[in-house]
Amino acid sequence: MEDHDLIYDWNSVEKVAKLSPKRRIQFLDETLRDGIQSPSVIDPKLEDKLRLVELAADLGIDTMDIGLPGAGKRAVDDVTAIAKHIKTNKLAVKASCAARTHQNDIQAIIDISQAVGIEIEVLCFIGSSPIRQYAEDWDLARMLKLSADAIDLARKYNLPVGYVTEDTTRSRPEILTKMFTNAVERGASRLVVCDTVGHATPDGIKNLLKFTRNLLDGCGRPDVGIDWHGHNDRGLGVVNAIFAIEYGADRIHGTALGIGERVGNAALDQILLNLKLLGELPDHDLTKLVEWCKTASRATGVSLHPQYPLAGDDAFRTATGVHAAAIIKAEKKGDAWLADRIYSGVPAGMFGKEQAIEVGHYSGESNVIYWLKKRGIEPTPEVVARVLQTAKAGNRVLADDEILAVVKQ
Repeated sequence: MEDHDLIYDWNSVEKVAKLSPKRRIQFLDETLRDGIQSPSVIDPKLEDKLRLVELAADLGIDTMDIGLPGAGKRAVDDVTAIAKHIKTNKLAVKASCAARTHQNDIQAIIDISQAVGIEIEVLCFIGSSPIRQYAEDWDLARMLKLSADAIDLARKYNLPVGYVTEDTTRSRPEILTKMFTNAVERGASRLVVCDTVGHATPDGIKNLLKFTRNLLDGCGRPDVGIDWHGHNDRGLGVVNAIFAIEYGADRIHGTALGIGERVGNAALDQILLNLKLLGELPDHDLTKLVEWCKTASRATGVSLHPQYPLAGDDAFRTATGVHAAAIIKAEKKGDAWLADRIYSGVPAGMFGKEQAIEVGHYSGESNVIYWLKKRGIEPTPEVVARVLQTAKAGNRVLADDEILAVVKQ
C-alpha cells in the first residue's frame, strides 16, 4: 500500500497550490533582540548567542536580528562580535539590527558595519497607531521627518532598510499610506508590518496585507518586500504567520520558543515545523531544530514545557497501552514511516527525534516488553509481570532507574 493511501489529508483538500507560488519565503530570527526583551529572559552569554546564530544558519533562516546597538556598550560589543563571527565563518545568514528612528541608533549600526566589513540591514522602527500617537504626543509631520532622516542616513552608507511600523495592525490606512510611501521614496527595501500587541486575526491580516501590496503596486514598487512580525497575545502567533504568507508577506519574523514580551512572539520553530509539513520548505534540513530550541532554552533560562511541540520531552513519548501497541505493531511490519506516524501528526524522524514508549499506570504488557527489548533485557514473563505490577500500583510513568531496580530484584 502506498504511503499516501494511509493518511487522508483534509488539510490539502482545497489548498492545492503552494502558499506563495511566486515568492520565496524568507525568515528573520528575532530571538536575540525582540526575544530577550521578555522580563523573564536572561540575556544570553556571547558564546550562546554565537551558537544560536550558527544554528540559525544551519536551519536555513535567512536573516538574524543580532541586537539593538543603540541600547548601550554591551549591546554594541555583542553585536560587533556576532557580526565578526558571521563574516569570519562565512555563515549563510544575513545580519540585521534594530534601531529607533534616531540618528544615534542608525549611526551605531553604520559604525559596526564599517568596522567589521559586513552589510547589516537596518530595521528602523516607529509607532504608527493612533493610540501610540496620542500617548506619545506625536504628530504625523514629525513622524515622517524622523523616518525620512533615519532612512536617509542608512542609505547614505548603502545599508538596506526595513521600515518597521509598530502596531501596524491597529493603525489607520490614511496614516500608513503616508508613512509607507515616505519610507519607500527614501529608499526602504522592505516594509515590516507589525502585530505588536498580538491584536490581529487572519481576517485582519488579509485586509492589511492586501492594502499594503496594493499601495506598493500603486507606487510602482512591487519589488519592495513585505515582512510580517507577529506576537502571540491571543495565541494566534504561529497560525497568523502562516496566513500572512498566504496573504502576501514574503519574510516572516519569529523567535525560538516564541520568547518575547508579555506572552511572547510567534514561535519561529513551530512556524518552520508547520511549513515543512506543508511541503513549503523542501530544501530546509530541520534536523537541528530541536537543538536550536534547547540551546535557546538553556541560554535564556526559559524552561521547555514537556509538552512543547517537537522539542518538549513528551513530544514523541507515550505510555498508553493502546498507543504503544499500535506503534509496536507498525515497527513489526518493518515500516519506519508507518511507526513514525501511526500516533503522531509530526514525524519524529524528520526532525532528528524518534518515538519513545514508556511504562506507566496506563501501560500494558506490550509497553514493558518493548522497553526491555530496547535496552537488551530479556522480557521473561516474571520480569514483565513485576514491572507491570509496579507501574499499575503507581500514578505516573516510571523512570528508567525505577524499572531497572525492579528488573534487578
